[in-house]
Amino acid sequence: MSSDKIPVYFMPGMAANPKIFENIQLDPTVFELHYLSWDLPNKNESLQSYASRIAQRITHKNPILLGVSFGGILVQEIAKIIVVRKIIIVSSVKSTQELPKKMIFAKHTKIHKLIPTQLVTNMELVAKFALGDFMQKRIHLYEKYLSVRDPYYIDWSIDQIVNWEQAKAIPNTIHIQGTLDTVFPVDYIKDFIPIPKGTHSMIIYKYKWFNENLPDILKDWYNSLDCNINFLNGSI
Repeated sequence: MSSDKIPVYFMPGMAANPKIFENIQLDPTVFELHYLSWDLPNKNESLQSYASRIAQRITHKNPILLGVSFGGILVQEIAKIIVVRKIIIVSSVKSTQELPKKMIFAKHTKIHKLIPTQLVTNMELVAKFALGDFMQKRIHLYEKYLSVRDPYYIDWSIDQIVNWEQAKAIPNTIHIQGTLDTVFPVDYIKDFIPIPKGTHSMIIYKYKWFNENLPDILKDWYNSLDCNINFLNGSI
């Protein structure tokens, strides 16, 4: 592949597979697309350790990382390990302050640990957390998009989300959020690109918006020479 293409790495949301990006179409002469997927976490593995493992799959220098939901949190952690050109998060949060009150409550009470996620045959529970209310009406799509069903992975993911610690947003993070997101409501979020009537799973059904707008977002920020993010030397 041509080395002058813009490398973009996509990370799906919790329990989801890269098929959620199947309708995202970008000019192959300009962009080089790569799709990351979830590994099962090791026992008691920290999010930072997990991010280090996933980061090993990124082979390009100064890539753009795009993450959805929990994948958005993960790519922010990866950006603390490697140099990236830009972070784009979709249906996600940029800091602990943007987590909804119910998740803050879960963090302090540990009530999320009582959720029977071991009943993975009941995918409605996982789908509500992973994809939001919109997908509850489309049960037949669970099988297609939610392929990571390991109970420990689900428990670990929810625990990492509610206990995520990031005091403030990483500079040069582009945040795209649906106005009807029920997992991460916009009431708690600031400095984002709003998608009217977009829900938590809008990467799937609002793909036309992404196909029309992502190219300019990616190219504009990629060509900015001063938007590198480097945590390796403690510069931020």
